[in-house]
Amino acid sequence: MTQTTITGRAVVQALEDLRGPAGKLEGILNGGREDALYAALVCHPHPLGGGTMHNKVVYHAMKVFSSLGLPVLRFNYRGVGLSEGEFDHGRGEVADTKAALNWLDAKFRLPILLAGFSFGSFVGLQAGCGDPRVCGLVGLGVPYRAEGRSYTFEFLEHCTQPKLFISGTEDQFGPRDAVGPMLEKAADPKRIVWIEGAEHFFQGTPSSPGPKLSLMQDTLRQWLYETFGLKES
Repeated sequence: MTQTTITGRAVVQALEDLRGPAGKLEGILNGGREDALYAALVCHPHPLGGGTMHNKVVYHAMKVFSSLGLPVLRFNYRGVGLSEGEFDHGRGEVADTKAALNWLDAKFRLPILLAGFSFGSFVGLQAGCGDPRVCGLVGLGVPYRAEGRSYTFEFLEHCTQPKLFISGTEDQFGPRDAVGPMLEKAADPKRIVWIEGAEHFFQGTPSSPGPKLSLMQDTLRQWLYETFGLKES
């Protein structure tokens, strides 16, 4: 059974049939237009840091895709919220992401745009790179080192789908001098955008106060328009 809620024009569904290798995955689908040309998947940040599908950056990214009329799936990785299983240090989470891609593909049979924030970008990009169903990839707040965990993205060197990377110039977990050269090695096509004065969660800093989430959204929306012709109706 799927629980359905109507919010304005959007239909929001709490899913009961999304499953990964470790069991049921808690998920939410924001419905899109009947003539949508793409579907979207958004992956959340690190579970051990409190990351869930309700994270503010994940939510704001979802709102961009939804505003363009696309169906958007968010889900909790294994062991998060009502999702079954236990945290698997990224390995099982890649498998969970692939299960979410399978669900979206079976549901809509549309090309998929995949976005992830922080740990979700590390896991999501791995799952989506090379998958012929995924036509575009977005990494938000790409991490380099966070709370003793290090991340490497060598796999991007062979990832030929269009890619957008958005990070803050003051990202404490993805310093520009470390992340920039790493992302420059990614295969083309790619676009790397730095939000001036934004930290990891796209909030402001003392020298540049105020949230930067709207700048992240504007950058994502512009790329989707220029790369895939998507725009608000």
